[in-house]
Amino acid sequence: MDRQNRRGRSVVLLTVALAVLFALIGAMSVAAAGAGEAQSYPSRAVNYVIPFDAGGQSDITAQYQREALERVLGVDVVIRHQPGAGGALAWAALARGRADGYTFAGNNIPHIIIQPLVRENAGYQTEDLRPVYMFQTTPIGLAVAANSPFDTLEELIEHARANPGRVTVSGSGTHSGHHLAILQLQYLSDTEFTYIPATGAAPSVTNFLGGHTQAILANSDDLVQHQDAMKILAIGTAERFHALPEVPTFIEQGYDFTAGIDRGVTVAKDTPEEIVRALEAAFDAVSRDRALVAEMEALGFEMHQTGADEFAAYIERKQREITTVLAELGEL
Repeated sequence: MDRQNRRGRSVVLLTVALAVLFALIGAMSVAAAGAGEAQSYPSRAVNYVIPFDAGGQSDITAQYQREALERVLGVDVVIRHQPGAGGALAWAALARGRADGYTFAGNNIPHIIIQPLVRENAGYQTEDLRPVYMFQTTPIGLAVAANSPFDTLEELIEHARANPGRVTVSGSGTHSGHHLAILQLQYLSDTEFTYIPATGAAPSVTNFLGGHTQAILANSDDLVQHQDAMKILAIGTAERFHALPEVPTFIEQGYDFTAGIDRGVTVAKDTPEEIVRALEAAFDAVSRDRALVAEMEALGFEMHQTGADEFAAYIERKQREITTVLAELGEL
């Protein structure tokens, strides 16, 4: 009987040992496959998701970048638009998706920070996304139509004070850079505007040019493109903007804030480091192309070459700043 019990125990121990061995072999195979995929990245087409409508700054930039990205990465780059909730729809999907680098998305500051701060159902936290590269900024300016009776920012503000809520201002998105700019201007000038959000910069400009709002908070490239159809009253830079040197800043006119949209790309948080660095190198190569930089600057963009680590530190700093501002504005 003892011999039979010992034999039975030996069989059980052998079975357990084999199970453990097979599990280890399987885990090693998965790890090796993952490492191999990272080393061969990219081996197929990649998806470049724009969290806003076609025709806006994020889309325009991606279209300019695509050919050079395809040349550097050696695969097709498919641009997809996924607008909604001020960018949150696309960022939530990215955070929940596969962290393999085959889908990356435009990373817009401050939108990507503000959405999870103010929305209970944003679907992601800023920390769920890994910054890859920041390549541009568009300062935000305030403008009125060319035939508007207002010639200066102060004239518009005085009218808004006398007529609370009567002045309509178009902008891109809710809890976005444009929305934050109008909240700051209202707070600092003791005024009340009516903000009319659109699903992107392109429809916002269309609304304004069509006479549906009295003013617009617009990105610098739109201001440059349409400057003959409007009077630009202020720009959200610390110093005068190179493409619009005659336009005074908000700060010059007594309103101590800056406003702009920083753009880059982001991936899911757990994306392998090798893939993050491959994408970083690709966007760095594209963003240092002199012809591309010159063309984008002529359109009214401000270009950067900011890598993953520096971009991540910048977002952390902006997150602290924006949280403080939103608390002061009573938005949190």
